[in-house]
Amino acid sequence: MRIVFFGDIMGRAGRKAVSHLSEDIIEHYQPDIVIANCENSAGGFGVTRKVYDELRFHRIDLFTSGNHIWDKKETADKLDEYPLILRPANYPAGTPGKGMLIFETSSGEKIAVINLIGRVFLGNFDCPFRMADTLLDAIPADVRTIFIDFHAEVTSEKAALFHYLKGRVSAVIGTHTHVQTADERINAGTAFLSDAGMCGGMGGVIGMRYDSVVNRYLYQIPSKFEVELSDIRLHGVFVETDAEGKALRIERIARCLDS
Repeated sequence: MRIVFFGDIMGRAGRKAVSHLSEDIIEHYQPDIVIANCENSAGGFGVTRKVYDELRFHRIDLFTSGNHIWDKKETADKLDEYPLILRPANYPAGTPGKGMLIFETSSGEKIAVINLIGRVFLGNFDCPFRMADTLLDAIPADVRTIFIDFHAEVTSEKAALFHYLKGRVSAVIGTHTHVQTADERINAGTAFLSDAGMCGGMGGVIGMRYDSVVNRYLYQIPSKFEVELSDIRLHGVFVETDAEGKALRIERIARCLDS
């Protein structure tokens, strides 16, 4: 199976990156499924119905998310009405939405997509390691390809989950930091990248305008963040697996939208 994954789509700039660059990427890689993290896609915080429909138009099949999926009330309160949006599975039992989906591609192949969130510096969530075990036990035997978006702050937690799951899943790809790392590898048939990076404006501070961020550091008072619109780029990753779900290839995706 051929998988294209777009890192955190950051507001209007991220959506512009997807709208202008995704077609060529899809044409180049010929993926069976396109996945994207949408938790920042509406103004940098959360997702709305309008934004969801816009991204679906650009051939994204399935969405993962993270801690910001709850930032837009219109979606957060009705997450169960969005079957193609995952929220991290290790939120407490009873949280709206779901953290895993088995998706059937147009060719009839099946892939299990799992969304998890880290605990270091992010919150008191259920254990992502034990939740992964629980979810893997629930996946039917005929589903061989398993893709995980691990939305976490620190590289060590991401790498630890990779080693914990290597040989049991097809890919563990990190999100959340908005900075694409260069540590891609395959071990025991499992592909890994600490962070897929961000789709958005690189001219500021991880997708936000510099001047809206620096004042918080200078004065330690709340300030309203605004999405950066310059130096727009798309970051993500391509993973290819064999018939048994073992990773054969991982390649970082990094494209720049000419201004």
